Amino acid sequence: MKLFFDANVIFSAAHREEGRAQELVALARAGRCELVSSTHAVEEARRNLELKSTGFEDRLAATLAQTTVVPEAPAALTEWAKDQGLPVKDAPILAAAVHAGADLLVTGDARDFARLYGRTLRGVQVVAPVRALDIVLKAAGA
Repeated sequence: MKLFFDANVIFSAAHREEGRAQELVALARAGRCELVSSTHAVEEARRNLELKSTGFEDRLAATLAQTTVVPEAPAALTEWAKDQGLPVKDAPILAAAVHAGADLLVTGDARDFARLYGRTLRGVQVVAPVRALDIVLKAAGA
């Protein structure tokens, strides 16, 4: 199962030693899922970590070691994502998840993505980290 991490999930995995984002990274390390993200999301996470966190470097490196950074989506796909009601800053995230063929777009951004939670758009289901963890564990038979 392929999970696309939004910037806030990468941030959470690097910012804290525990939590659902860290659990998803551990499942990827164990071969239970595949993690992908985009340059856009990784750079946003890195900027926010530098502003709001300390001592995150090793956790960020460990998260990124499990994450394949995929190409940004074509402009037409980003325009489609904007048409789904997302702000300009978030449309590239949904577009990249679709472009990468992700099964799940994992985001904790309830402000901008909550109305899409549980919906499947072009094959990508938008979920919060807690739901992603549940889906991956069930798929793994745990």
